[in-house]
Parts: sequence; structure tokens; C-alpha cells
Amino acid sequence: MASKSPKPSISTAACGGGTTTTTMDVEKVFHMNGGTGQTSYSKNSSLQKKASDKVKHVTLESIERVFVTTVPRSMGIADLGCSSGPNTLSSVKDMVERVGRTSRTLGLPEPEFRVYLNDLPTNDFNSIFQALPEFQAELKRERGGGGEGGGGEGGPWIYIAGCPGTFYGRLFPENWLHFIYSSNSLHWLSKVPPGLYDAEGRSKNKGSVYITEGSPPEVAQAYAHQFNLDFSLFLGLRSKELIMGGKMVLIFLGRETSIHIDRGNSFLWDLLTKAFSTLISKGEVEEEKVDAYDVHFYAPSMEEVEEAVESEGSFEMEMLQMFGADNKGGEDSYKNDDGEMMMMMRSYGRRVAMGVRAVQESMLTHHFGGGILDSLFEEYGRLLDLELGIQHITPITFVLVLRKL
Repeated sequence: MASKSPKPSISTAACGGGTTTTTMDVEKVFHMNGGTGQTSYSKNSSLQKKASDKVKHVTLESIERVFVTTVPRSMGIADLGCSSGPNTLSSVKDMVERVGRTSRTLGLPEPEFRVYLNDLPTNDFNSIFQALPEFQAELKRERGGGGEGGGGEGGPWIYIAGCPGTFYGRLFPENWLHFIYSSNSLHWLSKVPPGLYDAEGRSKNKGSVYITEGSPPEVAQAYAHQFNLDFSLFLGLRSKELIMGGKMVLIFLGRETSIHIDRGNSFLWDLLTKAFSTLISKGEVEEEKVDAYDVHFYAPSMEEVEEAVESEGSFEMEMLQMFGADNKGGEDSYKNDDGEMMMMMRSYGRRVAMGVRAVQESMLTHHFGGGILDSLFEEYGRLLDLELGIQHITPITFVLVLRKL
């Protein structure tokens, strides 16, 4: 099912996600909140954008280098874990413009672009495709209009396809891609670690949704083991799909030390657990139900990332840096249905709470039903405001640049 739009040419399609290694609830259920409502990812992803924007220069320098060293006629780019908010096409636009500008500066032929937007099948791909006409028009305006069929002065040829499927499975043919980008995705595991439960299926981590000071050692071990399995698998699969010399820029949450309860990210889950405790005390949710809920998240250390890359062996690590994005401030911006920029003023804690809700709501609704969500995240936002009023906590993010050997 493909359609083509004129000037510049953008074809939209859907391609299959290949064979996956396992079938799990996460793959069937997990997705960012779609649409443009108040709890949508589209309106609650400004914190993620600030993090990716902070290392945008790394992404653009990396894709530029791939273009200059390979000079492809057709350049394959994949965004893995693209979600459905405004960040998706913004990243594509930045990459396409950087390569186009470099080609003109160096007198090289500008390539056509094959752009593959990947996320799980439940992702709101329709919202992305509905935004393509404006994306197309903006590229055309910046190139001064003109060119028939999208080439020349009217802008580059761009073919955009939505590719539903888990990136813990094969997605593309061998030697198909020149550049892979993934932002705010690889800290999500393929599944909740099986090691969190005993032989009878009972939780070893009762009263918590993630690793805490009170968690038994085997809880942290289970999470670390699952991350190593998933990340090593991801690297092996992508090495088949990238050309030799192709690159990946991977941006994901991590932790500053080897200690699993590093406050940079674990505090988000600590406070969500406390919010659940408040609901339990009010009789709004059963304690046993909370005990059975664990997040499929893991923030690795730099050492864990380095060891996985070295052990897998398909890539040279060109960069691994840690940074913290200063997300203070109460202003969010988003586009309304008429394309106008709108502003929302709200506390930092409330912004973080709504961001977590936009990401976790699908999993929470599947487990608890939707009836507790407003109460849960109202309490969560209150706790975040209290905590962040006492101490400034900046989530730790990694940027990793890999070149295929």
C-alpha cells in the first residue's frame, strides 16, 4: 500500500517487521499515547526532545560523515523507536537537510533518501503520515519551491515508510541502511525480566515497580541480564542491516555509577511506587496488583554498554558520552490542530508526570484498567514537585556512536 505525493516526492508505505525472537505482552501492548490529546506523547515529549537536541550536533556530524565517505546515490536511514509526536519528522528533516547542504557545499550529487520509521505495531503511525503534507511543504518552502517531482530546487526525493515491528528482531534486508538513529528507546527492554519471579510466578520485588534499595540482589541481576541479552541482540541484528562503514547514533537513559539505585533515573520509579502506595492506602487499588507490576525499563552503566559492544564485536565505538539535560521550567509547546504553536504552563513535576504517563499508560491500563490513572498521576506529579523542590535531579542520558566494521 503505497502512495506518492508531489514536490518533493514522499511515498508512504508499511513494511513488515520480520521474524521476532519471542512473543511477549510488551510487544503487543506497549506504545506511546497516540493522537494529540492532553495525555498524548505528542503534547508530552518536550523533555525527550530537549535531551536529543542537546546532542543533535553528534547525530548530524555522524550522518554527514557517512555520506561523505560512501557518497550513495540512494541513502537508507532508519529511526528505531520513532513514536508518533512532533520529534519524529523533526529529526528526519534535520538529517536530510544536513546531507543536502553538505552535498551542495562539496559539489557532490544529492542522494535520494529512503527513510524508515520503526516502532511497535501499536504505535500511532497514522499521526505521522497525517503530518507529511506539512513536512513536505516546509521542505519545499526552504528550497524555494520549483522542482518537478521533488528533485532539484524543490527539494530532495524522500521515500518514507512506516515499519512496524520490534527492533529486537530483524527489520531490513542485509546491507540496506547507511545510518540508524534511535532516541529514547533502548532503555526499554524486550520484556519484563523473567528472573523477577520465582518458580510459582510470585514477585521477588514486592512493593516496588523497579530496582530499589530494598530489592533483593537478584532483582538488579535480572534487569542487568535482560539488558545485556537485548542490547547484544540489537547490535547483532543491526550489523546485518547496515552497510560496512554505516553508523548508528543511539540516545538512551543510563546511570552515572555502577550502583543500580543511581538517583538520576531510579527516582522516577521510586516515586511512582510511592504514588501507588497512596492509592493502596485509599483502597483505590489492590496491593497484590501493584506487587505484580514491574516496568520493562533498565538504565545501564557506561561499563555495561562498553562491555556489550566489545563482546558483540561488530562495531567500533566512536563515542560514548554521558550528559544531563536541564529540563527545569514550566513551559511546554505544541502545535494545535490548525498548526499553530500553543504554550502550556505547568510545574516541572507535573510535566515529568505527564511525560511518564504518555509513555507508560498503555502498560498500566493493560494491567490495572484505566480507572486509576488520573488519581495515580495527580499524586505522582505532587510527589515529583515535592522531591524536585528539595533537590535538583537531572536524568542521565547516554549518546553512543557506533561504526560497523
